[in-house]
Amino acid sequence: KSGRLLWNFRPSVDVGVLSKLCCTDVNRGVAVWRGRVYVGSIDGFLYALDAASGAVMWKVDTIADRSRAYSITGAPYIANELVVIGNSGSEFDARGYVTAYRATTGEQAWRFYTVPGEPKRGFEHPELEAAARTWSPDTRWDVGLGGTAWDGMAYDAELRLLYVGTGNGVPWNRAIRSPGGGRNLFLSSILALDADTGRLVWYYQTTPAESWDYTSTQKLVLADLKVDGRRRKVVMQASSG
Repeated sequence: KSGRLLWNFRPSVDVGVLSKLCCTDVNRGVAVWRGRVYVGSIDGFLYALDAASGAVMWKVDTIADRSRAYSITGAPYIANELVVIGNSGSEFDARGYVTAYRATTGEQAWRFYTVPGEPKRGFEHPELEAAARTWSPDTRWDVGLGGTAWDGMAYDAELRLLYVGTGNGVPWNRAIRSPGGGRNLFLSSILALDADTGRLVWYYQTTPAESWDYTSTQKLVLADLKVDGRRRKVVMQASSG
């Protein structure tokens, strides 16, 4: 009611990550759920704080490969009893993914990669095998390929679907990234994931063969609208570029 400061939180950050950032050390927000505040740090950790005191309840390292230029600039999102976070770094050598953690304990529930890795090494989940067919056999698998989910998400509690927007490819030029063509899924896409399992339900690629930094990471808005005379659930997103 008064605006009086109750507490603040300043994570101890590995300053070495600052040299790997594309677009400065920003933070796009927090999530609040059942007396806790969830926030990501620029060096890739996710914190759960006590909302009354600011004390750290738990902390997890969200980065799969610290040799790459990963960071966190986006806000976490609550999906039922999970807290979901993506990452940044598509301008360098990151391979995008989103991870869901148990909101009470920080235990990892699932992880969904947004672009395939080297096919010879296998695929973390079946959707990536299908996605790999939209990339050239000569793809630069070594550079990560981008597709980071660095901010825009939304959760529909009725459908239990988590919507995730994914980013641009790396290198930007598809002729270099995926010589010979291909749509390059799931770059610049809206993904609908089963929030309980992390499995893909559907996707829509906003910019096939993305080569212009046309990310699909803007805020996602859910609405009930009348379309062609019928009430429909829709997910909306502003354009980029």
